[in-house]
Amino acid sequence: MLFDAMPPALLSPIEMARADAAAVRLGVPGLWLMEAAGRAVARAAQRMRPLGRILVLCGPGNNGGDGYVAARRLEEQGWPVTVAALAPPRAGSDAALAASRWRGRMVPFAPEEARRAGLVIDAVFGAGLSRPLAPLVVETLAAARHVLAVDVPSGLDGATGAALGDVRAAAATVTFFRCKPGHLLLPGRALCGALELAQIGMPAGVLQQVVPQAWINLPALWRLPEPGAAGNKYTRGHVTVLGSAAMSGAARLAASAARRAGGGLVTVAAEQGADLYRVGEPGLMVDERPLAVLLEDKRRNAWVCGPGLGVEEAGRALPGLLAAGRRVVVDADGLTACAGAPERLFGATVVTPHMGEFIRVFGAPGDDRLAAVRAAARACRAVVLLKGADTIVAAPDGRVTINASAPPWLATAGAGDVLSGLIAGLLAQGMPAWEAACAGAWVHGRAAALLGAGMVADDLPAALPRAMKQGLLF
Repeated sequence: MLFDAMPPALLSPIEMARADAAAVRLGVPGLWLMEAAGRAVARAAQRMRPLGRILVLCGPGNNGGDGYVAARRLEEQGWPVTVAALAPPRAGSDAALAASRWRGRMVPFAPEEARRAGLVIDAVFGAGLSRPLAPLVVETLAAARHVLAVDVPSGLDGATGAALGDVRAAAATVTFFRCKPGHLLLPGRALCGALELAQIGMPAGVLQQVVPQAWINLPALWRLPEPGAAGNKYTRGHVTVLGSAAMSGAARLAASAARRAGGGLVTVAAEQGADLYRVGEPGLMVDERPLAVLLEDKRRNAWVCGPGLGVEEAGRALPGLLAAGRRVVVDADGLTACAGAPERLFGATVVTPHMGEFIRVFGAPGDDRLAAVRAAARACRAVVLLKGADTIVAAPDGRVTINASAPPWLATAGAGDVLSGLIAGLLAQGMPAWEAACAGAWVHGRAAALLGAGMVADDLPAALPRAMKQGLLF
């Protein structure tokens, strides 16, 4: 996977600026870092083996400074290079010094120059830009045949992954020290092309002064439960999935995933339609007693409420379930039953909305989905997992991960039901809520990747053990 070998910590553009300042305080000059960044960009450009001239588009800030260094290094290696400056750097800045060291040819910042180049290096604006690009920049980048972006493609918000107007997609992007949320959040992930993270000599002590609150969702952040030698089915927890007669498939998918995730016992609780579940997997228990009776058994420590349950039934069951103080995953109809009232989810452990459900419960997230999911977690006092190609998992204390393990073919009916059961199975074994949600998202995506295109949700539970083994060996 693209992000597997990268350090998991993510830094927002503001945090990266603080990291740069911390590096200077720790004795690493800013110009030294700029020289290292420019060398990394030059190496990336050479690996792309451009045919013809390389045009470096430089902006007035540090991003442009990286571009001037890259141009100089490329020319020293014998590559035909020209530079086009949108505006001069601020006098006395590191970027101004880098620009003064460029003795090569300058050309106008214009679309015609971009069309003539075999490769355009986009060093115009970095990840901290907060306004749409000027038409001249848009038109010049659009005219390029191939683009290598420095830090992010110009016009991409490094904090949110949002495109500020028309953003030219890069064939590749080189960023430095740590990735930013915008490198993983869509559409940013797609606009960056092949992402390269270059280490440029930032001291390790920087991350003691700038403490990350966001991470790439990787197994380095959590550890999957492993059964002990003296364990038994009760010590591995008991998952109960609320089911109905209307859409039994959803509850069965969740239950199957909970079993494969390692839950010691898994029951579907269905006061109506219990016989529908008895013809399924022989190891799945079915109970048609009332919810209040089932809650008397304290060993039933993890519950799933929502998949295929029906909105009215979920609305009736959820208050008593949450009041009982068990670990509860709320999904699907359980979320719709809380539309416009996130406080109804107080007491839930993990909630797993897709975008439509998120909007119904918490409102539209806007461009900054990371902030919106964090706010939702605070609002309902539970871990919130916003499902999607770039699944976001946030805890009420502000910790957040962005998942990158999911292939496109995971977008299929029933996949979310599998995810809710998987997370419940991990919760039943004692994983903390945020870690269980993060692990569930990663394993879910990795299982789909193992299955390949053409998989359906029914295939996922059987692939979970192989994916979990990869997580344990990571």
